[in-house]
Amino acid sequence: MVKARETKLQAIIAELSEISQRRERELAEMDRIAKMLVRRDFELSEIREKREKELSELDRAAKLLIRRDLELSGAIVQLEKQRNELDRIAKILVRRDLELTEMREEQVKELQEMDRIAKMLVRRDFELAEIREKRERELQELEKRTKELEESRTALMNILEDVEEARKKAEEEKEKTLAVITNFTDGLLVFDRENKLSLINPQAENFFDVKGRNIIGRPVLELSTFPTLEPLVRLVGKEIKQVFRKELPIKEKFTLEVSTVPMVREEEKIGTMVILHDISREKMVERMKTEFVSLAAHQLRTPLSAIKWTLRMLLDGDLGKITEEQRDFIEKTYGSNERMIALINDLLDVTRIEEGRYLYKPTLADFEPICQFVINSFKEEIEKRKIKFEFKKPEKKLPQVKVDVEKIRLAIQNLLDNAIKYTQPEGKVTITLKSGKKEVEFSIRDSGVGIPSDQQERVFSKFFRGANVLRMETEGSGLGLFIAKNIIEAHNGKIWFESEEGKGTIFYFTLPVEKEFEDF
Repeated sequence: MVKARETKLQAIIAELSEISQRRERELAEMDRIAKMLVRRDFELSEIREKREKELSELDRAAKLLIRRDLELSGAIVQLEKQRNELDRIAKILVRRDLELTEMREEQVKELQEMDRIAKMLVRRDFELAEIREKRERELQELEKRTKELEESRTALMNILEDVEEARKKAEEEKEKTLAVITNFTDGLLVFDRENKLSLINPQAENFFDVKGRNIIGRPVLELSTFPTLEPLVRLVGKEIKQVFRKELPIKEKFTLEVSTVPMVREEEKIGTMVILHDISREKMVERMKTEFVSLAAHQLRTPLSAIKWTLRMLLDGDLGKITEEQRDFIEKTYGSNERMIALINDLLDVTRIEEGRYLYKPTLADFEPICQFVINSFKEEIEKRKIKFEFKKPEKKLPQVKVDVEKIRLAIQNLLDNAIKYTQPEGKVTITLKSGKKEVEFSIRDSGVGIPSDQQERVFSKFFRGANVLRMETEGSGLGLFIAKNIIEAHNGKIWFESEEGKGTIFYFTLPVEKEFEDF
């Protein structure tokens, strides 16, 4: 019966792992699509700017040519006026020449004046010839410029055709991307650089029961006036802070997982994308799993306790004398039963952590005696494994911390148990206490097998045991560090570690001494 329940529990855990992996793949795919959309928009914007510059330059060149044409037209009109004036003067000269022929002798002075005027006319002819040559050269230059302009226009038309084709392709890609966003299973909200909403997909509209036309263009703070959006605004803040996979309960049995992704172009932030993933089913499965574990653990606890005391009575001789062989078998059975009870207690602790009802009696206490109590309980095990143990106490007394003493003992016990269990005989374990301005620090160093680098990110997850540890065939449920982490964080503390495979591990945690204590 127990094996069947364990098999069912492992199946549920495997299903949860598969769901988590699938969700990570979906998020990765969505991130890739979002980045591709941003990159396509940037490319289209750059192409448009380049074409607008070319059109502006072409327009300027055309205006210059038109102004030159107008100037040449004015010069031609002026030349025509001068030529008409010369024709009129020539007619006068002919008339004067006839008069001078009849009156040559009497009007010598007038003849000289005519000669002067004739020379002036010759000079004007030369000037007119030069002007005509200049005009012809300008006309040739104008023809050349006109030809160049026609070539530029042809080239520009080709460019415009290319731009139009590129625009159509970009529009097609944009429509495809919008179609993907529209039909995406996760909700998407896109905010511009001023934190105004610029895009919301239908899935997000369904999540919050709003219409995009009513909220597009509104800043973040205005969105809080919509009751369904107010929890989201409270989570991300008015500046849309960095958020990664934060759970957001919307209503009963409906929970969203929220992540924010900054959109950057050339190291400049141009907006923010908010990704909303529906994890209601995962939360429901998690609740079912927690309820199952709690029920199974409570149901197993009573018969295991009965077995424990029955075996104890046999070992103590309350039910009659037993042989040494019988004692050996009963002691092994008793040890196995104790391990089973410890596993049940760990499972119950995990259930209480997940249900948020783990800390009961937070009180001000001295931290050093708490550590010493746990160390004393392991002295026999330390001597049995021939491990060198050192407890480094601070020179000054540590400030008091507000803790649930029983639970902090359990966290230290789990860390010390791992250090002893995974350190070879003749190895060394060192516990150090330090005091800071606002916190006390606990560290435990061992010279054990260490944690493989590719598995370190899973250290604080439930049921995790390193591959090198499994080869050692040591006992353990893989729940100790998970429980320790939750206990420390429930006290507003921090826990972390440093490890190198084959060289040992150091676990650290800190507890605040001045901040107000908050229940788990």
